[in-house]
Amino acid sequence: MTNTMGAKATGPLAGIRILDLTSVVNGAYGTQILADQGADVIKLEDPGSGRGDGGDIMRWAGHLPEGAPRGMGPIFLNINRNKRSILLDLKKESARRALAKIIRSCDVVASSIRYEGMKRLGLAYEDVAAIKPDIVFVHAAGYGSDGPYAGEPAYDDLIQSASGCADLLPRTDGDPTPRILPTLVADKVSGLFLSQAVTAALLHKARTGEGQFVEVPMFECVTSFLLVEHLYDHTFDPPTGQWGYQRVVNPNRKPFATKDGYIGLLPYTDRQWDQFFDAAGFGEAVKSDPRFADYATRARHTRELYGMIEQAAATKTTQEWLDILKPLSIPVVKTNTLDDLDDDPHLKAVGFFQPFTHPELGTYRLMKPPVKFSKSPSNLRRHPPRLGEQTDEILAEFGIAAEEA
Repeated sequence: MTNTMGAKATGPLAGIRILDLTSVVNGAYGTQILADQGADVIKLEDPGSGRGDGGDIMRWAGHLPEGAPRGMGPIFLNINRNKRSILLDLKKESARRALAKIIRSCDVVASSIRYEGMKRLGLAYEDVAAIKPDIVFVHAAGYGSDGPYAGEPAYDDLIQSASGCADLLPRTDGDPTPRILPTLVADKVSGLFLSQAVTAALLHKARTGEGQFVEVPMFECVTSFLLVEHLYDHTFDPPTGQWGYQRVVNPNRKPFATKDGYIGLLPYTDRQWDQFFDAAGFGEAVKSDPRFADYATRARHTRELYGMIEQAAATKTTQEWLDILKPLSIPVVKTNTLDDLDDDPHLKAVGFFQPFTHPELGTYRLMKPPVKFSKSPSNLRRHPPRLGEQTDEILAEFGIAAEEA
């Protein structure tokens, strides 16, 4: 059974209109969060250079079902639902005039286009504010405008390399080769910063009537995110120790093998550690070991401690550990592969994967908005748009005939 799209926006941002000039993942992920929360997000796309099919490049990544229309790739579907797509060629003066009319109705402009490009298009903050003085203009940059990298291109791989992310695995396993984490962490973290920045700027506007320019630089956002724990002893001047939170860069911090699978496991309090090792039959050996006497001493010996967890975990099956540890409120979970997620009982119970029937794609799945609002719930109300799907609809809202744009 498939779900149906909601008829109208129910989220806390219902009534807010956002002009979305983002693409790929950074920015587009953030504006989808805002769209899920009720904002009317108008995704501006262009016809391209003539060498491709135009529009957001993420339209063209991935494998589609047989007979499905092109330009609706799986990553695009997962970061562009609840948006409307308008296709305009901004090289044309008529398209720029049409866009100006749209901007006058918008509360927010969000862009991930390099700022020099925005200037060339006549869409820098000053240009947009001349049309709509109280606009909230949020720019997803690669690097902050005050630094020497300002204006340089930035993608997830580059920002992971620049921010220190690529130094995490070497600090964990001793292989000095820098490695990029196999997820678009820089893009998605930056998108989260962007969505929060938009709502904060809208709150300021509600209180003061002022719009403003907001810069969301990937490099600074991701480095800030990373160093929450990994600045560690370099927080102090002079440093009192090393970079990297010891517990987290410990090579033994991992899912632990059981007799028939793996578990994620983290006793945290003194009592939980004692209970876990008692259950494994290691209790007296651990309790009498001065290295594990309390939190501070355990923290200095996490590598050895996690090595003992590894030994203990292998003595029972996954289900045996779940049955023993959950009643003790010791944090434990079965380790899922990606293939296991479809059948995870919790994800099933909360309706995490939601099937929909698209008129041209057939059945596809979206993930439900994870944040739960008790009074103004997010909802899914629009399929991810085909390229330019709502162009005529949006132009008509502003009294513009298609041939005039």
